[in-house]
Amino acid sequence: MPVNSPPNSPTDPIAPSSKATSEQATFTQTRKADHIRVCLEEDVQSHHITNGLEHYQFTHCCLPELDRREIDFSTPFLGKTLGAPLLISSMTGGTEQARTINYRLAEVAQHYRIAMGVGSQRIAIEKPEVSSTFAVRSIAPDILLFANLGAVQLNYDYGLNECLRIVDWLEADALILHLNPLQECVQTKGDTNFRGLLRKIETLCQSLSVPVIAKEVGNGISPLMAQKLIEAGVKAIDVAGAGGTSWAKVESERAKDALQRRLGATFANWGIPTAECITTIRAIAPEIPLIASGGLRNGLDIAKAIALGADLAGLALPFLKAASESETALYELVDALTAEMATVLFCTGNATLDGLRNPGVLEKR
Repeated sequence: MPVNSPPNSPTDPIAPSSKATSEQATFTQTRKADHIRVCLEEDVQSHHITNGLEHYQFTHCCLPELDRREIDFSTPFLGKTLGAPLLISSMTGGTEQARTINYRLAEVAQHYRIAMGVGSQRIAIEKPEVSSTFAVRSIAPDILLFANLGAVQLNYDYGLNECLRIVDWLEADALILHLNPLQECVQTKGDTNFRGLLRKIETLCQSLSVPVIAKEVGNGISPLMAQKLIEAGVKAIDVAGAGGTSWAKVESERAKDALQRRLGATFANWGIPTAECITTIRAIAPEIPLIASGGLRNGLDIAKAIALGADLAGLALPFLKAASESETALYELVDALTAEMATVLFCTGNATLDGLRNPGVLEKR
């Protein structure tokens, strides 16, 4: 639902101090294009740290007493019922290639009634003429749709007005604040002033009319940090654990200087595995809506994440690759993911996702 943007108050603790320059906008747009290219063309996956899901195995049921056609993937999340526990994780926007990708992703999200997040909308604030590259609501009027901004931008020019604006532009159901300290350290000209952000996140949560989701970008969220974020007013958490795309490696690949390239290589396998994030956060926060992402690549991974306590499973790279290829490839991907999830449910004797959490269904090996 669109919201009106109130004027910034001089006492607003997250009011911006200055506006982005055209030079900043150009730099941001170039970075957006680089990120797509590097993710599609280079090996930026973690190889020495995994998502941790391989340590878990489902117990096979040889007699399911179930008709496979009865299997139901419907999933409630933040007030909407999804057709499957899937999130097309935040990826891109701001370029013509990104427009094509986002429009294709939105079409498939609408068709299968799954959730979608867009890439960071910072570029749309810096360069409003590219905001249409994110504008997918007309294509997907019914989906659960997430706006997105880096939390650190609350210390760099962005305030309540900007957050309201990107939610309004997108007609979003929630705002993702992504947390990416390692990426900013490795990124050339990265924004590394994270001081005081928790208080600003708390103020933002109190001020926005839509829920705020805290999301890492591939290095995970610990239970201690999850608790602090929940106490600040965050309504959902996307763990985005280690084991998938390494944004340290992505930034290393596009870095122009030797130091940044070395930093990316050194910290390529830094982070908390996705499975550990899910289990430890769920243990301290049984009710928080929880998204599992970070190295999930198929329906078996998704089912394990759900069994460990996640409500939704987010995938980025598989969707990016398919969307870059064709609309047909996207439909084939979702069909494959749902077929794999259905096979897990059928071969564990469960008609619904809740059954995956029953004792003895998923075991640590």
